Amino acid sequence: MKKTVVIDIVALSQRLIGEHTPFLESWVNQSKLTHINPMLPAVTCSVQSTYLTGKWPTEHGVVGNGWYFRDECEIKFWKQSNKLVQSDKIWDAAREKDPNFTVSNMFWWYNMYSSVDYSVTPRPLYPADGRKLPDIYAHPADLRDRLQKELGQFPLFSFWGPNANIASTRWIADASMLVNQWHDPTLTLIYLPHLDYNLQRCGIDFSKISKELNEIDEVCKDLITYYEKQGAEVILLSEYGITDAGHPVDINRVLRKQDYITVKDELGLEMLDAGASKAFAVSDHQLAHVYVRDKGDIPAIKKLLEQTEGIERVLDEAGKKEAHLDHDRAGELVAIADKNSWFTYYYWLDDAKAPDFARTVDIHRKPGYDPVEMFTDPKIPFVMGKVGMKLLKKKLGFRYLMDVIPLDASLIRGSHGRIDESPTNHAVFITKRKELVTDSSIEPVAVHDLIMKHLFD
Repeated sequence: MKKTVVIDIVALSQRLIGEHTPFLESWVNQSKLTHINPMLPAVTCSVQSTYLTGKWPTEHGVVGNGWYFRDECEIKFWKQSNKLVQSDKIWDAAREKDPNFTVSNMFWWYNMYSSVDYSVTPRPLYPADGRKLPDIYAHPADLRDRLQKELGQFPLFSFWGPNANIASTRWIADASMLVNQWHDPTLTLIYLPHLDYNLQRCGIDFSKISKELNEIDEVCKDLITYYEKQGAEVILLSEYGITDAGHPVDINRVLRKQDYITVKDELGLEMLDAGASKAFAVSDHQLAHVYVRDKGDIPAIKKLLEQTEGIERVLDEAGKKEAHLDHDRAGELVAIADKNSWFTYYYWLDDAKAPDFARTVDIHRKPGYDPVEMFTDPKIPFVMGKVGMKLLKKKLGFRYLMDVIPLDASLIRGSHGRIDESPTNHAVFITKRKELVTDSSIEPVAVHDLIMKHLFD
């Protein structure tokens, strides 16, 4: 076996490697860079599951970052149990080859209750008084306390939200190196999310993202230098490339105006009632799963969506099969945005009736992905003062609602999820083992076998 490290630099594409990433540019020049052909959906949970299983979503079942759980009539995003991935993982195949194989999973998704030897993943605490406290889940359990004793509390609020920044990515990198010192796993999987933030906020504007590129370059320099000194093979890869997309498509509002969506009144605010709705969309960046209760409504809904500005294509059963998305978890239809657009989850028609969580960072209650959570509302006077007062309430043990997130989807300038035409915007696979990658592009399912070759070839 050969010690191997796979560093997932989220949103890295070939066009981002250059003057603002001097270390990566130099390292790539000594290596082989190949493009990973985009898959549907090109989003974190689906892509990572494809890499780790060597199977398409049709088989492993991860059709997005979230989906409609039909038996519970609930939409759930960012669940963490590895049991949701319905195929064997790369560590299962590696152990069959050599029982001495060990693996560390540092923040790749579906990281809880898997059969890896060492794992760390974000897991906030939610006391009964309504607070959300930063924390992690780790296996073995003592790894949680040991890491936070060495590195301090995991900076959850820099991992996502308006304050998302390099601190969380740096913490993950430092924790990965500590786990390596303590346990020396054969394979280490490391997730570095930093580029995801400003690329969605700003799009591909180097005048606004150069700082983030330099910051991730420094983290990669530290990681790669450290692991290469340990004699490890290093693979750099990404899940997708982010492209400019400034046109939000309110797909659920389109469906609601045609009476497909049912809402409940809760204290004067509107809650999506998925189980009672004739049809609704689970929006996930540039792709949306559309769940339709009565199959007789499918043709009319497909036509309605195809006529909606910003929607490029709507997949039916045949289309889903062609895209490797024909799984029961997928919607009856799958809408794909055009290259300039992305899907909001918004379903209310009057902002005064938006649910209370809409103006907060709440990735689990929202029935779809909400990138606007990376902004504070510019319409709130002295917004940081308001945030400070709410944090004071938190420290004093009072209940509080951090309702500072805007309802303005036009703030977002970049997205991902569809299949982009340009290879320079695609995900990348980079290795110094040039003989193992002979083609200019590979399929996502090939990543599994390429990692295995690094380990055993």
